[in-house]
Amino acid sequence: MKYFLIFVSFVLSFELYASPLQDAIDSAPDGSIIRLNAGVYQGNITIDKPLSIIGKEDGVIIDAMGKGTVITIKSSYVTLKNLHITGSGNRHDKLDAAIKIQKASQCEISDCNITDTLFGIDMQMVNNSIIQNNYITSKDLDLGLRGDGLRLWYSNDNLIKKNSLYKSRDMVVWYSHGNTIEDNFAEYCRYSLHFMYAGKNIVRNNHYQYNSVGIFFMYSQDTIATKNVIKSSLGATGMGIGLKDVSNFIITDNTILYNAQGLYIDRSPFEPDTNNTIEGNKILYNAEGMHFHSLCENNIIKDNTLSGNIENIVNDSRNSKTEKNLVEGNYWDTYAGFDRDRDGVGDTTYKIYQYADKLWLYNPEVKFFYGSPVISLLNFLAKLAPFSEPIFLLEDKKPRLKERSLNHG
Repeated sequence: MKYFLIFVSFVLSFELYASPLQDAIDSAPDGSIIRLNAGVYQGNITIDKPLSIIGKEDGVIIDAMGKGTVITIKSSYVTLKNLHITGSGNRHDKLDAAIKIQKASQCEISDCNITDTLFGIDMQMVNNSIIQNNYITSKDLDLGLRGDGLRLWYSNDNLIKKNSLYKSRDMVVWYSHGNTIEDNFAEYCRYSLHFMYAGKNIVRNNHYQYNSVGIFFMYSQDTIATKNVIKSSLGATGMGIGLKDVSNFIITDNTILYNAQGLYIDRSPFEPDTNNTIEGNKILYNAEGMHFHSLCENNIIKDNTLSGNIENIVNDSRNSKTEKNLVEGNYWDTYAGFDRDRDGVGDTTYKIYQYADKLWLYNPEVKFFYGSPVISLLNFLAKLAPFSEPIFLLEDKKPRLKERSLNHG
């Protein structure tokens, strides 16, 4: 994929104290750079030509005073940089936003501070553009009523890098392909990153914490998620990484910790004769390390570390076929085997069963006591002397005896 920055040969500088910003935009020739001094400028502006608006210093504020979208971009080769954009309207039906980009390419939004807007940056059919180093927060509303901090819709081959979302709703990537999403941060959002019907994207080096869900992939394919840190997803169903109906995914070298559910797998891989590779991840101190739901077979699960989880493997569906996944070379803190030849691999395979005594799997009321001494004792007794045949979940034929070193915080 290629990213383009526009080259501007004509530079135009405005001192905008009396003239409206929209008038300056309308009168500027194509390719101009409008440099703004500190001050407050009226929002609800539209940019329909190649143009750059750059804050010369901190304190350049573009404010829509609670009405509509602050800046609408309807042209390619537009750059916004070093601006404070605030005060959108609050209408979801109109997608009131700080910045709305429509049917454009090779745009750049960088170093902007976006506050008190319903949606942050809304990209509709935008390609080969850069969204970088922006701070985005929503209006002070309940979580579900906030707009999305960053929204890609039918937008391909973009670079989304080093943005911070704080108390927004979601970052969504829908019907969008070939995007690189890296080095971003999200905190106190709902979905820090949500994919639907998207393919060939790269998600790497992002840090997500205290959100309801870290990363959720749905109905997507051919994507790599690597070296991300997802921790402390909030609530009883807080989730690190979720895979639903996805195929040809590579989930590698991620750190997933302190979540209710670390890695959630639902009917994945979805397409016949495909695999998902889950490799080299650190899945630590979650209530449930890996949670299988519905049919889940043909995943390649290898060289992961599962440690400190209350349960490493959970299966809430009796027809998941979890035993038909390739599981090899993982470290399990509950493995009790030996390594007499000292090759780092256990002498016996590690088989994981689900016992009928684990009533909390199917009863949310019992789950309240999950991790208590009483439930721990019942689980121990069930393994010691099960009163019914346990359900075989999966087998690691080469369990490792040593944890992988942690590279992420």
